[in-house]
Amino acid sequence: MESQLIRPGHLTAHQTARLLGVSLEGVRQLVHRGQLTRSGGTPRQPWYAVDDVRALDTARRKKRALANTA
Repeated sequence: MESQLIRPGHLTAHQTARLLGVSLEGVRQLVHRGQLTRSGGTPRQPWYAVDDVRALDTARRKKRALANTA
């Protein structure tokens, strides 16, 4: 269940996963690899800054576009 009391400018793990097109495990792996940082919430219900998620999404899209042109 998604938290209804999330700070403005943040996303839940579920929202982050949907935006990035990955699973919750994929979000955990991005955190583990240092590509995404938790910005609040609890250990079981972390939050991620919208700006960080957008920046990661943009970087991933650019990387895919470069790979497709090579």
